[in-house]
Amino acid sequence: FIIITVFPMLMIYLSVIALSDYQEKSFKEAYGLTEQIELLNGNSLQVFNRLTRQSQKDIRKVLDENPDNYKDPAYLDKVNAKLNEQYAYLIVRREDTIIYYGANGEPQDASLCAQLPDFDVMKGRMEGGIYLDGESQHLIKQMDFQFSDGAEGSVFIVSNVDDLLPEVKSMFREMLFLGVAILVVAGFTLTVWVYRSILSPLNKLQEATKQIRDGNLEFTLDVDADDEIGQLCQDFEEMRMRLKESAEEKIQYDKESKELISNISHDLKTPITAIKGYVEGIMDGVASSPEKLDKYIRTIYNKANDMDRLIDELTFYSKIDTNKIPYTFSKINVSQYFRDCVEEVGLDMEARGIELGYFNYVDEDVVVIADAEQMKRVINNIIGNSVKYLDKKKGIINIRIKDDGDFIQVEIEDNGKGIAAKDLPNIFDRFYRTDSSRNSSQGGSGIGLSIVRKIIEDHGGRIWATSKEGIGTEVHFVLRKYQENVQNVESAEADDTDEKTKVKEAKTKEQKVTKESGTGKVVFTQDNSSKNS
Repeated sequence: FIIITVFPMLMIYLSVIALSDYQEKSFKEAYGLTEQIELLNGNSLQVFNRLTRQSQKDIRKVLDENPDNYKDPAYLDKVNAKLNEQYAYLIVRREDTIIYYGANGEPQDASLCAQLPDFDVMKGRMEGGIYLDGESQHLIKQMDFQFSDGAEGSVFIVSNVDDLLPEVKSMFREMLFLGVAILVVAGFTLTVWVYRSILSPLNKLQEATKQIRDGNLEFTLDVDADDEIGQLCQDFEEMRMRLKESAEEKIQYDKESKELISNISHDLKTPITAIKGYVEGIMDGVASSPEKLDKYIRTIYNKANDMDRLIDELTFYSKIDTNKIPYTFSKINVSQYFRDCVEEVGLDMEARGIELGYFNYVDEDVVVIADAEQMKRVINNIIGNSVKYLDKKKGIINIRIKDDGDFIQVEIEDNGKGIAAKDLPNIFDRFYRTDSSRNSSQGGSGIGLSIVRKIIEDHGGRIWATSKEGIGTEVHFVLRKYQENVQNVESAEADDTDEKTKVKEAKTKEQKVTKESGTGKVVFTQDNSSKNS
């Protein structure tokens, strides 16, 4: 609003000042004036007085030298013509009779002539004049003299001051034209500015809303402005980007849900088919001996456990999406807890003919705050994933518990086929498969490792993996220790250094207690080097 009101007014004011100054200079040059004049000051008497000042001096000089020239009509016409150029005319009076009246095209004004001052009223030789008011205003300059025959005479220079000079009129017309031109140009410029700053962004915004209405989010609302409209467009663009992200997430979620349903359906169908087959065998009397019957029942039981595990995994997955995982945190002794986990997992590894090694490098009194049930899920999922992709004749899985300062680090290593470097960063993503064609035959929902990452992160830990193709994979995760008191930083750093030294020494003094059964064996190793036992 300030720009629209002040800018044109300021431009008109500056234009008037510039035009007035230019006209005044031109006016002075045209009439040979040396005095400063102001055409717009409203004092027209000053302008008319200065216009005829030089002519007044010339007339006075002639009157002093040859007054009888003012009886010659031809000379008087010449003088009057010059005065006409200065917007004045000549009146000559002899005694009481007007002998010359120089107003062009106008009859002699009796009332004006009657008001002319008497002889010798203007004492001396004043260069000023007198002002006659009436129906029209006149500036009268009187010069008295005597003809050669002694008759009294007076010469009057009369300027009609009730009208403006043509130059001033012309200047006012030019100012009016200039003001209108400024208003038009300013109006057009401001209209273009308003259109670009308001209407153009609004048009783009309207087009963007139509695109979103039609379901198209693949566009960019590009409005480069810092005003309120620009901010509105930026907020709209952010809304579009979020809508696009939400749409992409929904598409991805739908895709993952379909894949999950497909995986679960495939994985459930396999044990159900096996269960049906063995049940039909029992019903048909194929299991004729107690040994066969026992084998069939165990197989049915194992397949039912597989189904239960898949359903449990699916239930847990739904809790991840709603952030409603039930955690029951408590103090857990690291050595005892992981020893129990390994003993429990070891039974299954024995049955599968897989060697399970357990190496503990953590003191017996180290404690963490964790959910025992969910941490067991972590261990089972990682080991289950390793077992699924073991491709060696003799499978080996090693579990190491290490002391890492304020943290304990758990490493689960296998000698499977390994993971390609390009796939390694993605193995903890939901439904990610390094080889879909091979993995589908292995079974599994594809969310096991993503559940592992979620649980570890909810415990304030971190998980990652390293792998070499053809050699095997190591999964690492860390958990913060529980400490009753805050220890001195320097002491902690020293203890950390000592602990690492102990770990290195322990690695060279590992003693294995082996329990063999069938084709598999479970190895338990306790680091007791720090206790000299």
